[in-house]
Formats: sequence, structure tokens, C-alpha cells
Amino acid sequence: MSGQTGTAFSTMIGGLSMNKEQIFTIFGGTGDLTFRKLLPALYNIEASDDKVFCPRVVVIGRRDYTSETYRTMAREWVEKFARLHFKEETYQKLAERILYYRMDFTDEKEYGGLDSFYKKMGAGNHIFYFAVAPRYFSTIVNGLKSVAGAEHGKVVLEKPFGEDLSSAAELNRTMESFFKPDHIYRIDHYLGKEMVRNIQIIRFANPIFSNVWDAEHIECIQISAMEEVGVETRGGYYDHSGALKDMVQNHLFQILTIVAMEQPGSLAVEDMHREQIKVLRALQVPEDISQSMVLGQYGGYREEPSVDRNSSTETYAALKLSVDNDRWRGMPFYVRTGKKLGRREMQVAVVFKSPAPGLESNILNIKIQPTEGVYLQFNIKKPGETEEIIQAKMDFCQSCSYVNRMNTPEAYERLLGACMRGERSWFSQWDQVETSWNYVDEVREKYREMGLPVHIYEQGSAGPEAADALLGRDGHSWFD
Repeated sequence: MSGQTGTAFSTMIGGLSMNKEQIFTIFGGTGDLTFRKLLPALYNIEASDDKVFCPRVVVIGRRDYTSETYRTMAREWVEKFARLHFKEETYQKLAERILYYRMDFTDEKEYGGLDSFYKKMGAGNHIFYFAVAPRYFSTIVNGLKSVAGAEHGKVVLEKPFGEDLSSAAELNRTMESFFKPDHIYRIDHYLGKEMVRNIQIIRFANPIFSNVWDAEHIECIQISAMEEVGVETRGGYYDHSGALKDMVQNHLFQILTIVAMEQPGSLAVEDMHREQIKVLRALQVPEDISQSMVLGQYGGYREEPSVDRNSSTETYAALKLSVDNDRWRGMPFYVRTGKKLGRREMQVAVVFKSPAPGLESNILNIKIQPTEGVYLQFNIKKPGETEEIIQAKMDFCQSCSYVNRMNTPEAYERLLGACMRGERSWFSQWDQVETSWNYVDEVREKYREMGLPVHIYEQGSAGPEAADALLGRDGHSWFD
């Protein structure tokens, strides 16, 4: 089944067999992730003024395409989803380096042919992107044992990394049995978003915030990831996952660590991760989970395609988290995420303590998507003769400027470039994955043991009312 159009292939790689070069291989090259995110990101890298070199790309799929037919098909997706203005000349420069290789990547016997294909190309520096379901990761790793030099390459893995702590640990053992630990890039595209990366600068480069970034001055911190869409075509996957595994264990916990960590000694990967893992290890599992977690499911979820008609999978999760360290002890972090809600929004809201009874709190709102920006709510005197105090807002809208939008890399573009350069600061490390899974597994089990409900909430609402009560017991409310 494996093969390539011989004439076109020979023409494209003629004269290159003696030069070892970087090869970016995508397993799952005909899937949505590749067409909507990876290829547009590679085009943006090609079109930008950055010094990141876009390598030769090998796209692996089971469908009967040639390189030419694949490039023609990919062109429409790149033109539609690329951040930068589409130019035919730029796309053709990228397309010339895209090769389609047809094989069944679940058949380990076919990797010998892939090895021969690479040798003809003169490949010697590999980046493997696993844009496939995690259940195929082990199969691909075993197949790559037949590819010379593959064990020295880098591998990029999409979430979810496992389904629980046990499966994640087994998967990690498989990956580290072949790839070097520092060559494993567990991608979390939220970490590539502009305003997520900006959190550190806002915190540490501004004394007005850095000097009051603690439980003494802050009432609570809220991290929200709200979605208008439902599970769409992902019903089968989502019904075995749910909001805790799909969003909280990875995306929201990663943002939490950036918000709560101590200032690292440098931006070096070791310093960054050292401080992030300290936050995760300081998370306290509550004794009474009923006072700290609410799960919900949108009405009609069970009628979605590929979803169990008796499913109790949560499409909404809200948690009250406690970080037990000197900086944050006693101050609650609230996180929430859900599908089929009234709006699409991701943000971090830092609610400062009120200086006096009757005065509204100062609130720092870091908006991550769809609008990117920073907003600060503060108190002023109402104009006129009255002494009434009102709230005012200073705002910086990063994404409102066309120039800013054009100059800001998309998340995948930024993370792929970092991988090509060998920069690992914005990728999840195993100890982070392990610690976050350990927490999520434990609170899920506590919730199940107590027989707590998965609350049904109306589509287009703000989520289950029980999530409001979660904050209301502490005298807080969600920042909307």
C-alpha cells in the first residue's frame, strides 16, 4: 500500500540525497488539524520575516493522493485559514517542499518503506508530529523503530496525553523508551496564545501588579474558558473524556500555573517548569468535594451523534482551587469551562480586595479570546458636584488593531517555530502532566463516590446554577 509517485518524487529530491536536512513529518496529514492549523501555520512561517526556516514537509495519510493532488487540495485550506495575506508565490515555495507519502501508519510492516523514502531524501533531522488519536501513538513509535535515526528526532504530541494518570504514565514510558525526554514536545495550543504569554510580562514587569500579586491583596482569581459550540463531530471522543479531562487537566491548569507561579530566575525551560510544577504540587484536594466542584451537561447532549443516550459525561466543570503556599494560602482560585454556553470567551479575572466597605473591587481582566487585551476596573469620583464614586475602566485591546493582528503569530505558528528552534519553555513537561492528572483523577473519584449530580443546564445559558452557588458561598460571583 505504501508508495509515492516516482517521477515527481525523483524530480523534487534530485541532488538532495547527500544533504542531511530537517524533515517535518505529519502523521494524520489528511485530518482537520493538519488542514486548519498545521499547514496554515507552516505557510505563515514561510511568509513571515522571522528567521525560522520552514523545513521540508512529509505528509502521511492512507488516502490515494499524489504530492501534486495533495498540494492542490491543501491550497484552499491555507488560503482560507492562514493569518497572513495569501500569495500564490509564497504558497508555491512551501508547496514545493511538501511531499505526500501514502501508507497505513497502523501497519508496522510499512515503516520499512518509509525508511527508504527518507533515505532517498537525505533526511537526517526529524520532527514527527502525531496529529492522530492518542491510541495510535504507541503503534507509530514501534513503527519508527524501523526508521534509521528516528530515535534522535523530536516528537510533537497533541492532547489528550492519556485518559487518566495510569494511561498517561504508560504512554509516557512508551515515548521515553524511544525518544529522549527533552525531545518530547507535548503541545498545548493555549500556551501559544498571545495574551497567555503576556501574563508573565503583566505580572513581573509592572510593579503596580507585582507588588500586590498575593492573597493579602487579592480577593480571588477566576479563569474562564467558555464555548458557544457543542461537541459537534467529536461526540465519540468527548463522551469518553468530558470537560475535566478535555480542558481543566491541561489548558486551565497550565494557565493557572502561569498566573500563580513565583517569578522564575530566567525564561530558561528549567526555571519556568520548576516554578510551574511547584504550583501544581501545592494544589490541595478538598475534603468535601461538594463544596468545591460542580459538573454539568447541556440539555440535548445525549442526542448528539456518537454520544451514549444515558451519558453522564460532563460538558461543564467549575472548581474552587486552593494553592497551599505562602503567596496564595487562603485565597480561592475559581476555574470554569463549558460548551453550549451563551458566549465564547476565555479570560483571567484578578479581583483585588476592596479598600473599604461599599467600594467596588479593582479588577484586572486579561482577555485571551476571542478579543485579546487587558482591562483594569478602578474607582473614580463621578464628574460633577456629587461625591459619588463610580467605576471606570482603562483598556488595551490588542486584537482591535489590524497591525497587531497581522504581527501576532497564531498559537500553532508560534509553537511550531519554537519546536523547530528547540525552545521548550511553552510545552508541557511530564511532571506537570503527571501532577495534573493525579489531581483530576482524585477529585473525579471523590465526586463519583459522593454520588453528586451532573447538573443539566440550558443551551445558551451561563451554565448550571450550582456553579453560581459555588462562588456565592464565599461571597463572590463570576466576573462576566
